[in-house]
Amino acid sequence: MKFRLPIYILALVVLNSCSNKENSSEETTTTTLTVPVENLTFKLNGTFPHDTLSFTEGFLVHNGQFIESTGSPNDKPQAKSEVGILNTKTGKLDAKVELDRSIYFGEGVVILNDKLYQVTYKNQQGFIYDAKSFKKLGDFKYANLEGWGLTTDGKSIIMSDGTSALTYLDPNTQKPIKTVIVTREGQPLTMINELEYIDGYIYANVWLSNNIVKIDPATGNVVANIDMNPIYAAEKADNPNANEMNGIAYDHDTKKIYVTGKMWSKVYEIAF
Repeated sequence: MKFRLPIYILALVVLNSCSNKENSSEETTTTTLTVPVENLTFKLNGTFPHDTLSFTEGFLVHNGQFIESTGSPNDKPQAKSEVGILNTKTGKLDAKVELDRSIYFGEGVVILNDKLYQVTYKNQQGFIYDAKSFKKLGDFKYANLEGWGLTTDGKSIIMSDGTSALTYLDPNTQKPIKTVIVTREGQPLTMINELEYIDGYIYANVWLSNNIVKIDPATGNVVANIDMNPIYAAEKADNPNANEMNGIAYDHDTKKIYVTGKMWSKVYEIAF
C-alpha cells in the first residue's frame, strides 16, 4: 500500500530537486503556462478476466501478450510481487519472476530492445530481464526516492515516482537523460502512477483518483483528462474488494487500449 506526503510538500521537493541536479547535462522541462484541459469520453468495447489477488502496478502488451507486474502490500499477505504473462481466458498470472516480498515491492515494468525493465517501490533499485525468457540479466540503481510506473517512447525508459516528475532514463546505462515536470493548468500534478505511451502522448493513472491524464511529453502539459469512475463503479459493484484503477496497456498492432486496477476482477477494453 502506498502512503504519501501531502501534495504541496511533494511539489516543493520536486521543484527543489530540479534546481540542484548533480549532472548538469541532464535537462529539465518545466512549463507554467495554463493550457486548457480537454475532457475526453470513452467507449467500453469488452472485458476479460483478471485475478482479484493481483495488486497491479505495471501493465502492457508485447507481441500480443499481456505482461503484468504486481505489488505486495503488508496488509494483503496473499499478494505477491511478480511479473508474468496474463492469461486472458482465466485471468491468472503465469508468473515468470517473483521478488522477495520481505525486501521488495514490485512496481512498473516496460519492454525496450528485447529487455524487460522493472522498478521497485522504495529500494531505489531496478531489475533487467530478457523479454522472452524472463532470465535476469542485471540490476540498476536510480536516484528517485521511489519507483512507480514505466513506459517508453521507443528510445528512452520513462519513469514516474509519485511526484510531478517524469524521468527519462538511457536504456543502456539506466542513467537519467532529462526530467519533465507534469503540470495541469499551470500547477504541478503529483501522484502520477502507471504509464503508457500512445501515439506521441503519455497516458497516466493518477493515484487514488481513477482518472487518466493525457500528457504532452514535449512540455509536460496535461492536455486531456478521462474520467474512469464509471468503470471503477461498475467494477466495485461486482467486486467490493477492488482497489483503485492502475493499469493502462496499448496494443500497437491492433490499436486497442486496455485498463484494469489493483485486485480487479476484469480487464476492460476501451476506446477514447
